[in-house]
Amino acid sequence: MHEFELLDDIQLRLEIRHAIPQIHSLETKELDKTARSFLRGKKKFNMDPTKGINYLVENALLERRAESVAEFLYKEEGLDKTAIGNFLGEREELHLEILKAFVGLHEFSDLNLVQALRQFLWSFRLPGEAQKIDRMMEAFATRYCDCNPGVFQSADTCYILSFAVIMLNTSLHNPNVKDKPSLQRFVSMNRGINHGEDLPTELLTKLYTSIRSEPFKIPEDDGNDLTLTFFNPDREGWLLKMGGRVKTWKRRWFILTDNCLYYFEFTIDKDPIGIIPLEDLSVRKLHDTGKPVEYCFLFFIPSEGALSSVTHIRSVNHTAAAEWMKTYCLELYNPGGQKIKACKTENKGRVVQGKHRSYKLSAAAADDRDGWIDAIRSSVTKNPFCDLVSLRKKKIISNSS
Repeated sequence: MHEFELLDDIQLRLEIRHAIPQIHSLETKELDKTARSFLRGKKKFNMDPTKGINYLVENALLERRAESVAEFLYKEEGLDKTAIGNFLGEREELHLEILKAFVGLHEFSDLNLVQALRQFLWSFRLPGEAQKIDRMMEAFATRYCDCNPGVFQSADTCYILSFAVIMLNTSLHNPNVKDKPSLQRFVSMNRGINHGEDLPTELLTKLYTSIRSEPFKIPEDDGNDLTLTFFNPDREGWLLKMGGRVKTWKRRWFILTDNCLYYFEFTIDKDPIGIIPLEDLSVRKLHDTGKPVEYCFLFFIPSEGALSSVTHIRSVNHTAAAEWMKTYCLELYNPGGQKIKACKTENKGRVVQGKHRSYKLSAAAADDRDGWIDAIRSSVTKNPFCDLVSLRKKKIISNSS
């Protein structure tokens, strides 16, 4: 009896030994399937953050808890920084909890404000919407004060100074800003923000020196192209563009987003062939251009004498091209009188700076023209940082009086 049991045991061991490779193979296939699903979820997140999170949760790859989602956003590689910023800035209750948990993963203890901002702003890209920026910077200020009690009298002070530092970074390191703020001006701008009292000059000097020595590093999107920049634009559509030197009309796809007007040869192109930054420009209607051009509007920077270069753009309507010849125009101009700092790609792929002093745009109909005017005007005037800081300063003044 003992002998038969021994033989059965040996046979069982042999069967197990033969089955182990098959078990490992099944486990490997299952792991590969899980890894592929997780990668698919990350890609979905980069294209649409909410859909990506929902996909990961539905496939049991992520828990729908604030702490779990926050850790995913904070630690997972390959996530688009712009998508992270937009997702964290949403106002739904779960998003607010995720934002709080995400900020809580940052350790700001014993860091000065610039050091903390460097760490924070590297983990995502600030969205363009003012309300989203407000929620995110509010969460940062609260977390910084929790980690460094006694540095500021309130989170409002930290909030205002954080924006002042971000704007200082832009002013000092943007080549388009000619009037660089001095230390004295930076100190003066931040007087009375600590509940009516001044912050120590030594603190402000240290922050100023740090930013002057090294600008903030803005994280690049892991997608490695501009595709996500053009998601959910302010406005897009076909237009005809007349060249500056050669006055010929060319059909282009225009996208207005992130305070810039981009134009492409085809809608499927990833990279634009031209970019017109709208910073510091103003817009107004141009009723008479001297030519019978329908529904057009003009971008230009006024200077002494005649305009040296004009770019015309007209809306495309394939079925009614012959109906375009009327005069509904607008102009975009820089009150400072400088050239528009646009750029374009030449035939050989070389990027060159544009030399235009004006741009004309036209639309196929009055409502189309007005829609472009309104969208461009909103983009030109949009500066959420200044508005947010102004509101918070009024709050501090009201509380301290």
